[in-house]
Amino acid sequence: MRAIVHPQFGEPADVLSVDEVPTPEPGPGQVRLRVTLSPIHNHDLWTIRGDYGFKPDLPARAGTEAVGIIDAIGEGVHGLEVGQRVATGGTFGVWAEYVVAPAAGLIPVADALPDEVAAQLVSMPFSAISLLHSLDLTPGDWIVQNTANGAVGRMVAQIARARGIHVLGLVRRQSAVDELAEQGIDNVVSTDADDWREKALAIADGARIVAGVDSVGGSASNDVLSLLSDNGTLVIFGSMGAGKLELSAGDIIFRQATVKGFWGSVVSKTMDAETRGALFGELSRYLADGTVTLPVAATFDLDDIREAVTASLSPRVGKVLLRP
Repeated sequence: MRAIVHPQFGEPADVLSVDEVPTPEPGPGQVRLRVTLSPIHNHDLWTIRGDYGFKPDLPARAGTEAVGIIDAIGEGVHGLEVGQRVATGGTFGVWAEYVVAPAAGLIPVADALPDEVAAQLVSMPFSAISLLHSLDLTPGDWIVQNTANGAVGRMVAQIARARGIHVLGLVRRQSAVDELAEQGIDNVVSTDADDWREKALAIADGARIVAGVDSVGGSASNDVLSLLSDNGTLVIFGSMGAGKLELSAGDIIFRQATVKGFWGSVVSKTMDAETRGALFGELSRYLADGTVTLPVAATFDLDDIREAVTASLSPRVGKVLLRP
């Protein structure tokens, strides 16, 4: 079968290739999926560079989320059957024609859900709703986030609005403000304007901003911190390759701010089954009624992986998907 492989860590467009590898066989508790579609996430690209919390042995496969059809079942698997469509958000090496996945982590996909939506069902939407859940917010609360035009940023805004939470969004270009407005997402400010901070505070209109989400790192972390009210919480969701945070000691001390990290894969694994089920149920309702949207920017064949990762790193609305 064909699979995306990288023999060394580096820029994805430089190190990724399509190789012929043995088709895997499922062991006990596993199933084999014929992959239908798989998205390219930022954490996939960071893993390929060797900059993520998970660092695979080389040569390594790539990709972590997919929708596919079960075509073989290992010993001891119950409740799943050959021909069933399922999604996985925690299986490594899914940028391939086939992948073996633990049966317990698979999510059956409803017939009404298109492949393009099912392929994105787990990682980003569940991270977004888990992030909001972790902040213990109540209707009427205000939060601020940067990369408001990113996949998680858009979903945080959509889910928060459904929950009665106000979101102040920061982006780095005015055109992104307009793009989000077309999707019905408002209260967004571009930090390329000199008076962006005044505009942001004017949107909140004196309300307490109780939490902030930083997905950029560097000086952008302090942009979010500077908008928090006293006793606010800054959550570090990502770093966009910056690697370091630039935070004002004065803002942390005198605002009595709390700074903490959020890693969705760990949160998901440690969350109790009842809470996880409730959050997935809420997500399913939002996807069904259009509250949460999962647009697709482009779809590429595995053979075009270098063009696909280049497109994923370019300004866009929606995910770039791979089709084996």
